[in-house]
Amino acid sequence: MFLKSLSLLNYKNFESANFEFDPKINCLVGNNGVGKTNVLDSIYHLSFGKSYFNPITSQNIRHDAEFFVIEGSLEKNEREEHIVVSAKRGQKKVIKRNNKAYEKFSDHIGFVPTVIISPADRDLIIEGSETRRKFMDGVISQSDNRYLNSLINYGRILAQRNSLLKYFAANNSFDRDTLSVYDQQLEEYGEVLYRKRKAFMEVFIPIFRKRYATISNEREEVDVIYKSQLDEKDLKTLLEENLQKDMALQYTSVGTHKDDLSFEIQGHPIKKFGSQGQQKSFLIALKLAQFDFIKNLSKVSPILLMDDIFDKLDENRVAHIVDLVATNELGQLFISDTHGDRTEKVVKETGQSYKMFRL
Repeated sequence: MFLKSLSLLNYKNFESANFEFDPKINCLVGNNGVGKTNVLDSIYHLSFGKSYFNPITSQNIRHDAEFFVIEGSLEKNEREEHIVVSAKRGQKKVIKRNNKAYEKFSDHIGFVPTVIISPADRDLIIEGSETRRKFMDGVISQSDNRYLNSLINYGRILAQRNSLLKYFAANNSFDRDTLSVYDQQLEEYGEVLYRKRKAFMEVFIPIFRKRYATISNEREEVDVIYKSQLDEKDLKTLLEENLQKDMALQYTSVGTHKDDLSFEIQGHPIKKFGSQGQQKSFLIALKLAQFDFIKNLSKVSPILLMDDIFDKLDENRVAHIVDLVATNELGQLFISDTHGDRTEKVVKETGQSYKMFRL
């Protein structure tokens, strides 16, 4: 699978832009602020129906425009596919595949498997549990539609249960039967998420460790540990035991929406004990393991987007990753960088076809 062409209209800082891509390596080079990251983000948008950097649709429309359109043509399984994502201010976003609009955006997730490596990934280490859950959910959802639907339904039921708890508090009332309806659904979807997350981590962790060992020349031991309240008790019991607490807080304090991933190096949190270089290598290994996991399940090489990659890694490590394209471990690669000569030097040495786009 590879993206053949891309057209942008009023997307972020682009009034209009058209690109014809190489099936292997594509390099977007230029000074900061010229739109390199926005091109990568538009490809991500084609894949996920939203921006990687700003999920608020209206803020992705060029400031003096009323709409944006992203069009992409790709080849997948020897078939030509055409994807269009468009949005008007004040209206719902539309995603079309081969001129047919999706009724549910979730049906599109996984059709164009994509992995992005960005300086913003550092949030996975420094931010709260929600950021790490989103990473885990994003990897699993690209290859498991039942998981994605369970995740959407869990979020919907959780919001409704929280609203009910607030209603009880505001009206000094309580209806156990009504609450039980939400509890049962939350238990059902929560158990699916917990079971699938555990199964995912069992497969993912060995892939991640192998990638880290290669990037770091096997200098230290790393681990990712999945932590869930459901490790101790089932969700039904947890909800019952924490009912009074939830009533007081006016929100649901237990469940899979509290799950987290612990990133460790030599048995200690990498946030506190990992050097800047170790943290960068850890994040790259996470994303390459995501690539491997999706490729193994879908039998399709995801598109790999590497934003400002030289800011994250030294030239030798970037060359190692680019070499993976040459060995056919990776499929189509997009790299953004401020120094065109540096990027071209690295990609030339692979012997693969490539294109330079100077913005």
